Amino acid sequence: MSFLRPNLDTKGRIIRAIGALVMAIAAVLTWSHSRTAGIALAGSALFVAFEAARGWCIARACGVKTKF
Repeated sequence: MSFLRPNLDTKGRIIRAIGALVMAIAAVLTWSHSRTAGIALAGSALFVAFEAARGWCIARACGVKTKF
């Protein structure tokens, strides 16, 4: 499947992995105040972690030029 073909270099993968970690921590901290926000952050963290692990960016796959 060409849409899920890796399109990130190591720097982009590391940046996304750090972002996923930050969102996961924010999800845990937010959970007690707003479960909806906690779930949204956790889901976003999972998706960004998938991007980092796969080396794939949805924005780049759709033709958007990204900095990293």
